[in-house]
Amino acid sequence: MLKLNIKNETSRLRAVILGTAQSNGPVPKVEDCYDPKSIQHVLNGTYPREEDMILEMEAVAAVFRKYDVTVYRPNVIEDCNQIFSRDIAFVIDDKIIRANILPDREDEVEAIRYVWNQIDRKNRIILPEACHVEGGDVMPWNDYIFVGYYAGEDYADYITARTNKEAVMAIQDLFPHKTVKSFQLRKSNTDPRENALHLDCCFNPLGKGKAIIHKNGFLVEAEYQWLVDFFGKDHVFEITRDEMYDMYSNVFSISEDVVISERGFSRLNSWLRAQGFTVEEVPYAEIGKQEGLLRCTTLPLIRD
Repeated sequence: MLKLNIKNETSRLRAVILGTAQSNGPVPKVEDCYDPKSIQHVLNGTYPREEDMILEMEAVAAVFRKYDVTVYRPNVIEDCNQIFSRDIAFVIDDKIIRANILPDREDEVEAIRYVWNQIDRKNRIILPEACHVEGGDVMPWNDYIFVGYYAGEDYADYITARTNKEAVMAIQDLFPHKTVKSFQLRKSNTDPRENALHLDCCFNPLGKGKAIIHKNGFLVEAEYQWLVDFFGKDHVFEITRDEMYDMYSNVFSISEDVVISERGFSRLNSWLRAQGFTVEEVPYAEIGKQEGLLRCTTLPLIRD
């Protein structure tokens, strides 16, 4: 049996599900894309090639091996995008919660069934159908759970609105001893620079009490300000609109002082090193063309 343990985003990682780009399928049609950045690359003829994405993901797998992390991969489904494992489930404490994701993506959940089946049945949670949630919007942070969501009347009009108020309330009910702090995110179907697809597209807590944040990703300024105050202004790395577009906030912590980051994020990586972090740089820009990066492609199962 797998004994899950995730209390936060930065404790020493021991086991993780890393997505796969194998048999990723043909370039999607515009109407089949789930986010404005993918649409942009399809229209521009710059949608990432499977072989490039496989190499990028293998670079991350190699970093995990270096740090002695157990890595699970989804079973490969032919012609299916299985890169973003964070979308399909997430772990808080000793429970795995299956995400209620876009119906077209049910197969991705089946591909990690072999992991799900190794977890004690009482710790496998499936939320009610009215609760929409994806793992990119959910961040356990010790006594808190940070959740990004969208509550506008026009929720159904946004392919980019992935987590609703019902899910926020359901997570609070599941973990009554924790404080669920929710943040309304800015959504756009057409402009990737005005769209925070998930909370981890505009915010990410790091070790050493640091965090990365992008103000415009938040619809309510007071909610953004709460996070800045929580971490402290001097501990927060503010990213620009273009840096958010490049997914600067979507790095991944192996421990309190080791971060995997995209090699092109020079401003961020310099800052991280100046703060005393070890930065493991990988090529991930092709993956980033689908509006997801390192945190999106990883589903942590066990941290110390």
